[in-house]
Amino acid sequence: MNAETENTVEFEMTLYVAATPEQVWEAITGDAGNRAVMWGSVLRGDLLPGSRYEYVGPGQDGDETVHVYGDVLQADAPHVLQLTEHPGATYRENHADLVSRMTWRIEPAGDALTKLTFTSDEWSEGHPARIEAGEVWPHLLSSFKSYLETGRALPAPESEPVPESASA
Repeated sequence: MNAETENTVEFEMTLYVAATPEQVWEAITGDAGNRAVMWGSVLRGDLLPGSRYEYVGPGQDGDETVHVYGDVLQADAPHVLQLTEHPGATYRENHADLVSRMTWRIEPAGDALTKLTFTSDEWSEGHPARIEAGEVWPHLLSSFKSYLETGRALPAPESEPVPESASA
């Protein structure tokens, strides 16, 4: 669902995954799931409210490119993960001014079935990923689902290069 308000764009998508909430949480926060789905990047940092995190991986600055960074707003395993998001400094000179919020809500929905709702909202004015969210996130979320259910993430889309702001 996409809804536009005065200064925000909200992207929200819900999907059901044949996995437990704990398995979904591990795929979202663990190295193996992130490397598979986030094009080789991993999530670094303590998942404690107020802590900083980074998605780091191969990119234009080498293997340690910071693609996205921000603060942990909420982390209640395996139920909710909420983060602020800034594009990495390598992508935008004004990276610190560009911010949005990502929320992962994970709910049991049956025996080894999980309802995953992802929301990206509270976009700052002029954030470059604002326009790309509706294209990038459905692919990434589908890739998490595929990874959890088959052990294989989806390949990056071939029709266009991976957007620089998609690494989150």
